[in-house]
Amino acid sequence: MSNCIVGINIKMSMSRITYLPPARLLWYIHQRQLLLPSLPPLSVARRTVIQGEYRRPGQPKDNTPPWKKIKFDFSKGVEGIKKHFALLKKEFVDPWTGPEGKPIIEHMQEQNRLVWEFRGPESMEQWTVSSDREIGGQSEAYLKLGRNNNTCFLYGTLCSTPPRDGETRYSGYCTMRSKQQLASFDRKKHFDWSSFNTLHLRVRGDGRPWMINIAAETYFSHQKDDVYSYFLYTRGGPYWQDVKIPFSKFFLAHRGRIQDDQHPLWLDKINTIGFTLGDKADGPFQLEIDFIGVCKDYAHTEEFAYEVYKRNPEV
Repeated sequence: MSNCIVGINIKMSMSRITYLPPARLLWYIHQRQLLLPSLPPLSVARRTVIQGEYRRPGQPKDNTPPWKKIKFDFSKGVEGIKKHFALLKKEFVDPWTGPEGKPIIEHMQEQNRLVWEFRGPESMEQWTVSSDREIGGQSEAYLKLGRNNNTCFLYGTLCSTPPRDGETRYSGYCTMRSKQQLASFDRKKHFDWSSFNTLHLRVRGDGRPWMINIAAETYFSHQKDDVYSYFLYTRGGPYWQDVKIPFSKFFLAHRGRIQDDQHPLWLDKINTIGFTLGDKADGPFQLEIDFIGVCKDYAHTEEFAYEVYKRNPEV
């Protein structure tokens, strides 16, 4: 009965509206609230401009002011001043010799460069290891020196069981990444690989597929999670394998999602390189690395292996 009364009222209201002048019609609609409420816009999955840091589901937000996290230590302050002024002196002296402290002729004729090698405990301090245990997962990853302290040995256990927090749906990854190089006064220092076109590795794995991730410097803060990735297929067994991957094969991804808008890697501002395992095959894994370098392959002339959109196409 109530539905019939509401229907009659709406019909009467609409019949009155048709005989009102335009100005009074708008006022009448506003008073009677006959307009439907505005619908929210549909959300589209894309890379947002403003992104916050990852916070594990269920954890309270840390509202501690930044200045309260600073620890003052006079002795460490003096050591830091000595360290940074020594780095600053090196930055001023090296360019007089040549690029990166090498003679200009040697720099121009360089075809191979050894970037990382593992020959002692000091070389292990340049790397960091993490896994899904940070978000409540059960995977474990460890890093140590190999036999005779001449290699890097990454091992652990992969578990793809997601944490029981009610929000996380996927889990199961282990990663090893180089630390960001720093110049004097904690300024970012980049690798310049613009003279090379191929990544050269000497590894020994257990047959699992890995993902190589290269992070370059970006202009905007919402691009800080952009990485260039490509696959590393290990053969397994006792033999070493030399892997050469052209930089033109690396594709752009953002937080694990491949982007439609692809563009080549900027080789003059490389920040870090990493190795990620996430093949959903639960169990132990191991990866041994002898060295990581770059080389110039004159037989490879490809600039970029993927389709690039023309923003201003020619007519």
